[in-house]
Amino acid sequence: MNATTTRELPVWRSLLYVPVNVDRFVDKAHARGADGIILDLEDSIPPAEKDTARTLVEAAAAKVSRGGADVLVRINRPLGLAARDIEHAVGSGVTALMLPKVASADHVRLLAEHVGEVEARRGMDVGHTRLVAMVETADAFFQLHAIAKADPRLVSVVLGGEDFALDVGFVPDPEVYLYPKQHALIAARAAGLTPMGLIGTVADYTDDDAFLAVVRNSARFGMEGASCIHPRNVAALNAGFTPDPKAVEQARKIVALDAEHAAAGRGSWELDGKMIDIPVVERARRLVARADRIAARASR
Repeated sequence: MNATTTRELPVWRSLLYVPVNVDRFVDKAHARGADGIILDLEDSIPPAEKDTARTLVEAAAAKVSRGGADVLVRINRPLGLAARDIEHAVGSGVTALMLPKVASADHVRLLAEHVGEVEARRGMDVGHTRLVAMVETADAFFQLHAIAKADPRLVSVVLGGEDFALDVGFVPDPEVYLYPKQHALIAARAAGLTPMGLIGTVADYTDDDAFLAVVRNSARFGMEGASCIHPRNVAALNAGFTPDPKAVEQARKIVALDAEHAAAGRGSWELDGKMIDIPVVERARRLVARADRIAARASR
């Protein structure tokens, strides 16, 4: 049985990138409070260091997960490098692989097939390793819907920020990002995946208030998590992508009252001067479920 068909999507409000070959970052990553740590084999690793870097994944995964974070590995794009990265990254201590510069649905399926071969060879449950597709080119952008539905291992499809802006030729600011980010979000939802990313950019990552404002705005649009390259941004991601306690309390009230009204044969009713019907109730249920999953993660 493919394990990906029976598991819930992971809760990743915050994913922190860590170069796998920088010991001081790896050693401290478990204490940063991120839901997931991305061990990077791609952009942060010089070409001459890549062969060595991939051999560090297993030990680094054990270190960065000590605080309960999931471990992801961003592999390289060229197929030869990607295949070798997968050989070293697939293991019981790694939850998912980040696939950069995905070209198409077939590209995802090709890499997923190799992941499955490695899992089987190692006696792992085939399907253990999840995938995150990163769309970073203009051509792949128009294939987002197909990419998001390419393989059951996928848990998210994200739009790469700077690389996408470079390929398209636009200035990476919030106004310009709005359409492509929303498109990626809708493609993820249509495929039943978790939408992740920030709608907007913050030039100065040390501006905590500005960063938190971007996170909260992204959550308002429907994003549920994002990655960051500096540990000081983890707290803002966790806070901004955690549902407001008052909203959760109201949602629980709506769910409970709806059960009472349903028992009385009513499908719509009024609360505090507002009409409550099926879409409102379903939105409340989803909010409660997300809040409960975040709480369960924090307590594990």
